[in-house]
Amino acid sequence: MGRRYINQLGHQEAVDDIYVASGKQLRPNRNGNLYLQVELSDRTGKLSARMWNASESIYRGFDDGDYVHIEGTSQLFQGAMQLIATRITKADPGEVDPTDFMTQSPADNEVLCKQVAELLRSLGDKHLRSLAEQFLADKDLMQRFARAPAAIKHHHAYVGGLLEHVAKLMQIVERIKDLYPQIDRDLLLLGVFLHDLGKVDELDADPVPAYTDHGQLVGHMVIACEMLDEKIRETETTSGEAFPREKALRLKHMIVSHHGTLEFGSPKVPMTLEAIALHYLDSLDAKLQSFSHLINDDPNVDSAWTVYNPGLGRKLFKGQPSSR
Repeated sequence: MGRRYINQLGHQEAVDDIYVASGKQLRPNRNGNLYLQVELSDRTGKLSARMWNASESIYRGFDDGDYVHIEGTSQLFQGAMQLIATRITKADPGEVDPTDFMTQSPADNEVLCKQVAELLRSLGDKHLRSLAEQFLADKDLMQRFARAPAAIKHHHAYVGGLLEHVAKLMQIVERIKDLYPQIDRDLLLLGVFLHDLGKVDELDADPVPAYTDHGQLVGHMVIACEMLDEKIRETETTSGEAFPREKALRLKHMIVSHHGTLEFGSPKVPMTLEAIALHYLDSLDAKLQSFSHLINDDPNVDSAWTVYNPGLGRKLFKGQPSSR
């Protein structure tokens, strides 16, 4: 019998399979007894698992990011599927197929890479176009860009997710440029390309999206600004002329302000037309992708509503099953 993917599990089904572990915690219950909580994942989704009467030795038997062999029973609890484990051990990576655990973008990466490159090479500003060429010429960087996730769970959290997110935003810019002629189309396009580029070092997608040490300690905004400084120096060396200081500042500002507010991690709020446009377009694409994912993967297939999502503070309306 083949493996059972997470999206195939139903209520009260026996589980005996391998998944990727993350976020493990050993906690005491109300009676002081220890239980293990861990998140399991494969290429189809994630599942919270608990093991009652756990021990320190079980907890230390595997690390976050390991493949684990788990036995137990799946159950629907408060509208979400979870797993009650009876046994959990570290699995031999040599016995698993990594493609079972790496979610891939549904889009064609080759097509998206070509679209991004064409739009960058269409920049009318010679300084910005020369800078863009330095990024495109960095084959290692562009290969990592094409494979990087855009997040670890909220939106585009899969291999190729960053490329898909950026390509879509750049296409949106092309569609709205005539409606907002006061916005510098070239600056905004390059800002879109750069805003999350630091995630190629902040996140690792193998076997599932997770933060790197570099990402945890520095973060993608700082990393992207460092990348920008490096490529500006290369541009100046290649062209033999100084890169315009204000253009460099405007690009950096878009990177550090694209989350929009200080409480969401931006050290600066948007203060240019291009920065505010980037923030709202970025938020639009991220939220629509996240909401669509929640609706499509909701376990309440017979309900017009999704389960309550604590992160969003709401349920989402799917419509009556007969109308879908």
